[in-house]
This record gives sequence, structure tokens and C-alpha cells, in this order.
Amino acid sequence: MSITLPEDLTAETKTLTGWGRTNPVTCQVVQPSSVEQLQELIRGAPPKSLIARGLGRSYGDAAQLKDGTVIELPAFDRIELDPSSGTLTVGAGVSLDQILRVIVPAGFFLPVTPGTRNITVGGAIGADVHGKNHHVDGSFGNHVQRLLLVDGKGMFRDLTPNGRGDLDDAELFWTTVGGMGLTGVIVEATFSLIPVTSSLISVDTTRYRDLESLMEAMVEADAKYRYSVAWVDSLDPKGRGVLTCGDHASAESLPKEKQSDPLHYDPKALASAPSSLPGGLLNKFTVRAFNEAWYRKAPKHRVGELQEIAPFFHPLDGIKDWNRIYGPAGFLQYQFAVPNEAADLVPRTLQALRNVGAPSFLTVLKRFGQSNPAPLSFPMRGWTLAADVPAAVPGLLEVLNELDEEVATAGGRIYLAKDSRKKSHVFRRTYKNASNHKNTKNHEIFASDLSLRLGI
Repeated sequence: MSITLPEDLTAETKTLTGWGRTNPVTCQVVQPSSVEQLQELIRGAPPKSLIARGLGRSYGDAAQLKDGTVIELPAFDRIELDPSSGTLTVGAGVSLDQILRVIVPAGFFLPVTPGTRNITVGGAIGADVHGKNHHVDGSFGNHVQRLLLVDGKGMFRDLTPNGRGDLDDAELFWTTVGGMGLTGVIVEATFSLIPVTSSLISVDTTRYRDLESLMEAMVEADAKYRYSVAWVDSLDPKGRGVLTCGDHASAESLPKEKQSDPLHYDPKALASAPSSLPGGLLNKFTVRAFNEAWYRKAPKHRVGELQEIAPFFHPLDGIKDWNRIYGPAGFLQYQFAVPNEAADLVPRTLQALRNVGAPSFLTVLKRFGQSNPAPLSFPMRGWTLAADVPAAVPGLLEVLNELDEEVATAGGRIYLAKDSRKKSHVFRRTYKNASNHKNTKNHEIFASDLSLRLGI
């Protein structure tokens, strides 16, 4: 679709995909250098022609628009730490990686971090990302104190959770949180931080021989730990797994050799996946071997192990471009959340993936706490399971469609930031407050392949 660019803004034609490397599309990509240039771009755009994009870590089609214009914001790179209030003000194009390098040595940590630090703040808010601490701290949007947004009319909006007395502004704030970039372009945000006295995490690890005992232990861990996550052997009929729990270690608890620099932080990428791998590299045999090694590597029970931030929170960031291991056909991540009373969907989903021959070595189970007011936010009190599977598995889409219906019937939902194939009727059943989001899209300029597919 044609769009008139501001005089001093150039566009580059690119082929874009999500992190799963499925559904490539051609877009023109622009990088505005100022709010004024961004406003001019939006005011001259036709309907459904624009979407913002961070670092491309949405797994599916949320940050792309076929034949449309994609907005990237590397120039919006302000980082301002206020140690007295424990808050950070940053441009929307700043990555969590950049932030951690500033705040950890200063004695702070992110209120919420997903499994990668290679996402932007704009993306973290737009997807309302969650981490291992949702049962305690909620999702990223819970900690945002202020948003600066350019809306679909090119208007500059200064938003807070309570709207400073303006209910319309409060509604726009919460529809922007988790709103997948459809209410406008976030340009800046202020959010609270967690104070820490060391950069290390005190970690307790336990192996479980079956899924039932693992899930029981996870419920008990809710009241004991700030961070909790389980890896599940998706190919094991009993669902054996490893539960990892932890919290920030105090400087006083560190060994003497680490007390001289307790806030040291220097993450490194360990390796890079090859640029081209055969599509059959991941199969039930190679994944079974990996899962066996991963399970045996974990201690039966270990308490108080000190781990650095990067391997505890972002283990896959240690392998650059790890998404390439799935080969040219790419992969899907199936992630759903269901209430506690629908916990049986976890083993049923794992069994369905085994039945169709979909091998997953990245199978993660977490606990969620209370959801927030954002109508498109994913987390809800209960369970969330995420499984990465090769996209080319025969019959996979049919099985996932059947699982979608079970999730919807159970009152659950599927994560928009990970989705690349869900049907629109499933979206309507699972995000029942979506109409509240649609009402605040006061000018239909923004769209993505995701929003067009689901009718958001």
C-alpha cells in the first residue's frame, strides 16, 4: 500500500519474519529520527499501513505487515536512571540488554524480564511480557508508571495507569499495554526497578520423575520464591522435569572473592548457530538424546547455587541466532495459559504433541499470578506451558487447532506474541475483553499480519 514519507525520511525494502522464521513478507522499513518526523509519517499514512517493530523477537507475525510500512526506533535511545526513586526512563528503541548493562552495576534489576534480553522496551510493553516472577510481580505493564505514545492521529499522548483523572487516557494506557502496537507508537516509558545488592541469583534446583509431582512442587514454590520455572521432558510419557527457583542473592551472602565487586555484570554470547541447517536436524531421536542429557545434567537436589543473571534468566541468549537450529522451515511456539482448575491441559497438550511426532526440547512450564487490566494481556492466574516445535511436522497445525478449542473451552488463552497460526474465532473466545481494545483504536492506521489474521 502506498504511503507518503516525510521529505527527509527514507525507506528500505526488506523481507521480514518473526523469530520463528515462518511467513516471510516484504515490507518497507523506516527509522524516524524524532517524534516530529514520526508524527508526520503517521498523519500522512492511509488506514492499516503501519506497525512498529523492535528487535523482531515476536515469534509469529505481530511485528510485520505485508506490503506495508514497518517503523523501527533505534534513534529513540534515551536511558535515564533515577536511583533515588528506583525508576528508569528510556526510549522505546532501547533493548533490555542495554538497560541491564546500565542498571545492574548501579544496584538495580528489571521488574520483569522474559527469556531473552534482546527485546526493546516498546516491544516489552506492547506484548506485556512476563517472566519467572509473574506469580509475585505480575507482567511488565504492572510496573510502567508513564507512557509517551504517538497515536493513530499523530497526536502526542502522555499516559499513566490512572490517567491523571482522565479516564480516556487511563483506558488508552491499558489498551497499549499488551496491545501489540495497534494503538500507536510508544516512544518513551518510565518504569520501576527492583533494588539489588549483587548481580548473582541464589538458585535451588530439583529433579522430578513425573509431571504430577513437579506441578505440586511448583504450587508450593509460589509462596517461597520470587522466581520459578520448570523444564519438562516433552518426550517422556511421565513428564519428568527440572524445577529451578531463586531470588537475588545479597552481597553479604557472597563468597569473599566476589564481595569486592558484587554487582559485576558482563554477559557474553557463547556461540552462533550456523546460518543454514538441514530441516531434519531436530527429530524425536536428537531431541530425546538432548532431553536425556539435560535431565541427567541437573542435580537431584541442590540448594543455594550462585548463578549469574544471563544463564539464569536468558540461557538461550548465549547462542546467537539459535532459531536457525530448526532449519529453513522455521518453528512454532505453542504457548497457552489456563486457570488452575484446567491444569490437566498441561499433560494433555504434551501427549498430543507426542502423538503427532512434534519434538520439543524447549518445553517450559510456569506459574501465573493475578492478571492486570490490559484487555489483550496474556497472563492469567494459573498455568502457562510453552513448547517450541518444528513448523514442518506433518499434522501439527490440525493438532494445535484442536488444542486451541480445548484451551478456549477451559477459559484460557494463547499468547499473541508467540502466535502465528491461531484462528480469529479462537481469539474472540479467549480474549473476551478485546472489544475494549478495539474501542480505543481511534484511528485505524496501525495493523499487522497478526491483527489482520485475527480481526483485532
